[in-house]
Amino acid sequence: MKKFLLQKRQFLLYCVIGLSGASLDFGSYSLLVNTRLLDYQAANGLGYALGTLLSFTLNARFNFRLTDRLAFRLASFFGVAFLGWLVSAALLHLLIGTYGVNKYAAKFASLVIIVLLQYNLNRLISFRKAA
Repeated sequence: MKKFLLQKRQFLLYCVIGLSGASLDFGSYSLLVNTRLLDYQAANGLGYALGTLLSFTLNARFNFRLTDRLAFRLASFFGVAFLGWLVSAALLHLLIGTYGVNKYAAKFASLVIIVLLQYNLNRLISFRKAA
């Protein structure tokens, strides 16, 4: 088990950090939707941006331990996040708008898919070690 955890350390730490970003995202989303300050799509966009910024900061510093080319890395991280947000928005539209799924359950389901997509893209693009 220890060997497995060491081999998967980067992914596991990415998930823990992602959980903090997703928690900020989901908390912001819930607050904004519950108080009716924003509709679910606008709340999704704002929550997503806040969670993404937190995730980048923590991943760059503690997980991938990279301090070079931060502007490029941040831009590519947000590019990957934007792609994830598009997928998230489409899933929310489909689940909530078309099928009438609960807004909170739909958001949670979309987060599972987005974590897998974004980890692989960020590992290959945003946090790739410079040659």
